[in-house]
Amino acid sequence: MYSMTGYGKGVASDCGKSITVEIKTVNHRYLDLCLKTPRNFLFVEDAVKKAVGGAISRGHADLFLTYEQTSVSEGAYTVDVELAREYLSAVKKLTDGIGNIEDDFSVSALLKVPDVVKREQPVEDENLLAKLVLSALDIALCNLKEMRRKEGESLKADISAKLCNIEQSLQKIKERAPKVVAEYKENIEARIAEVLVPSKIDMQRLATEVALFADRCAIDEEITRLTAHIAHMRALLETQEPVGRKMDFLVQEFNRETNTIGSKANDMSITSEVLAIKNEIEKIREQSANIE
Repeated sequence: MYSMTGYGKGVASDCGKSITVEIKTVNHRYLDLCLKTPRNFLFVEDAVKKAVGGAISRGHADLFLTYEQTSVSEGAYTVDVELAREYLSAVKKLTDGIGNIEDDFSVSALLKVPDVVKREQPVEDENLLAKLVLSALDIALCNLKEMRRKEGESLKADISAKLCNIEQSLQKIKERAPKVVAEYKENIEARIAEVLVPSKIDMQRLATEVALFADRCAIDEEITRLTAHIAHMRALLETQEPVGRKMDFLVQEFNRETNTIGSKANDMSITSEVLAIKNEIEKIREQSANIE
């Protein structure tokens, strides 16, 4: 089981070039990848998206790519001779026009003139850069998945504990449910006895009333379904494939059965346990929202 929260970093270097890839993920309904790369790395974006999509299935991911060129030997300097001549001509016109000033314009000064000397950027080897990017990305994704796995194990343990709490409350409900009908029968008999003599009590009508009440507050089916949902959730916790969406749906079923139990039970003790179960379900919902 994997969480959708994590961070991974990878670095790859060769031939005086270094690529650093960092990827950070948080929970999201689908896979949402945001690439932040230098403009000259657009050629590798499709490969990066494919690699990320093959490693993770859900979550918002921010991927940062940094490129450093440690070699200083690449590239060549070019001199714009015509531009230099134009500057010299302008300097001569200035000295001739003003007069009585020393012409201290030198080659060193000419080298500082913008665009006279330029460094030509070398042609990048895109195949090498793509290899470095994917290598760094692979390391980053491995680190990311390991962090997401550890976080997923923590979520798994927490959800398992909450399922145990739900089972404990559900067991109390199962033990209490049969007593609700019996107590109702005793209460209604006591109230009737206060106004009627026992010989005038219509036992058939009383039995019908108790039967109707028992039917209205019967929660056996809901308890059975909720027990099955708990077993299904435990099975999902042991699954290696992404199960976040399945857990989202299952939590809704948890709530549906629990709400039905609460509305039908008509008993304060059961209502108290229903509230405890709903509290645990809400916590599971929050945790499952961060599972891949």
